[in-house]
Amino acid sequence: MSRTPFCPESERPGVIPVVHPDRPGYNIRVTSLSQTLRRIPSVSQVLLRDPVRTLLEQHPRHLVVEEIQSLLEELRTSIQQKNWSEKDFEKEFQHLDLRIRQRLDERLLPSLRRVVNASGVLIHTNIGRAPISEAASRAIAETAGSYSNLEFDLAGGKRGHRDQHFEARMVRLLGCEAATVCNNNAAAIFLVLDTFSQGKKVLVSRGELIEIGGSFRLPAILEKSGARLKEVGTTNKTRTADYEAEVDEETALILRVHPSNFKIVGFAQRPALADLVELAQKRNLILVKDAGSGYLFSTPHPSLRSEPTVKSALSQGVDLVCFSGDKLMGGPQAGIIVGKKKLVEAIRRNPLMRAFRVDKCTHAALEHTLIEYEKGTYSSTLPVYRMLSARTEDLRLRAQGLNDQLDPAVFEGEIRDGVSLIGGGAAPGEPIPTCVLAILSHQLSAQALERKLREHAQPVIARIEGDRLLLDFRTVFPEEDEVLLAALTSRAVSKPGQ
Repeated sequence: MSRTPFCPESERPGVIPVVHPDRPGYNIRVTSLSQTLRRIPSVSQVLLRDPVRTLLEQHPRHLVVEEIQSLLEELRTSIQQKNWSEKDFEKEFQHLDLRIRQRLDERLLPSLRRVVNASGVLIHTNIGRAPISEAASRAIAETAGSYSNLEFDLAGGKRGHRDQHFEARMVRLLGCEAATVCNNNAAAIFLVLDTFSQGKKVLVSRGELIEIGGSFRLPAILEKSGARLKEVGTTNKTRTADYEAEVDEETALILRVHPSNFKIVGFAQRPALADLVELAQKRNLILVKDAGSGYLFSTPHPSLRSEPTVKSALSQGVDLVCFSGDKLMGGPQAGIIVGKKKLVEAIRRNPLMRAFRVDKCTHAALEHTLIEYEKGTYSSTLPVYRMLSARTEDLRLRAQGLNDQLDPAVFEGEIRDGVSLIGGGAAPGEPIPTCVLAILSHQLSAQALERKLREHAQPVIARIEGDRLLLDFRTVFPEEDEVLLAALTSRAVSKPGQ
């Protein structure tokens, strides 16, 4: 066997050097790129391998074939780009069957999964907003797996309306005349505008022209609905007179918008809601309040002391109030519209309502959420309120319990006082005292540790401050403490690279 001095890849295009195992400076054989590529087996050859035949018994043939084709193409590209050695080739194809199985398992694994929220943001928009109650979860499972009386009047034996399952409860809770529901609050606002202000002016304060998550802007909703936006006042100061000055025969309604994820402080002013009610009644306009967060009525929690409630807006005479179901209300994703009966009925008759309506699972979860409010048990059964009311002392004990189980040779943990946030546009900037476990890994950077936890079998969402990873126990369910421990003691985290 001849020995050829090692030649860098850049000097021998199209040639794969295979290095002698005992003589790093020499090659034991030089194989052309085309020869290596020809050694890649065909799909039909791979299908004849015994482990792959087993996979064919477990999965549809087309899935197995697709993954084999995809894997072989990736290997072909890698060979061309990286100039594989003989050793690389043998190593890769030695585990070919295992890689096919892994790819099939990954393909059939649901991408929508439960995660542990250790971020400290209670209503986290990117991970599903407010978790629903156990009763609502059970209702979804029962309703989804069977037939239901979604649009069937059991008493009369004829067709019913799906709003019947929640409207009466909402009316009793809020003291409004009527209520309807669509798939989210943006849709609720759109339906209101489309129903009452096509081609007409809608008055909105410049300080309320908000952008919500995903670069979704209120002016865009107005434009698509066919309404004409008329900005009033300035960014920091808007007075009742600013609205009144713009009212004419082309004006349909006044829209008061929840400020959502920001506050305007300092030299700022906006009219009291009661003043806008008086103006709307005097000029025969519809007053619509976007109460975004879905805070139905006041609770004693200090972080919510400034959050406007739906019930208060209705009691002051607002014609329609729109809000989300999956924020402070603690229910499923929904856009809820409550207020004057004749206006709600007009929205129900809008042909677009059918495009925006919610399904039986949402109705089931929504009704069971409202039942918790009617029973007066919502503060203990809805997760968002349980998290809000959790005592910092109890969170500290849980954080310490986890820290005590970590290997000091791998982690350095510190119990700290911290701040949680409500999120979801509710009570912006209002801090909630909490307790966090600040972790310093001796083997991974904070960024690498955060990534490893996200990639765990049950992903963990945390946050970083400085060189430490922070786990906020206010947003972690007590039964998930064991999941945190499993993630931190997994091989990928405690023994990286092995």
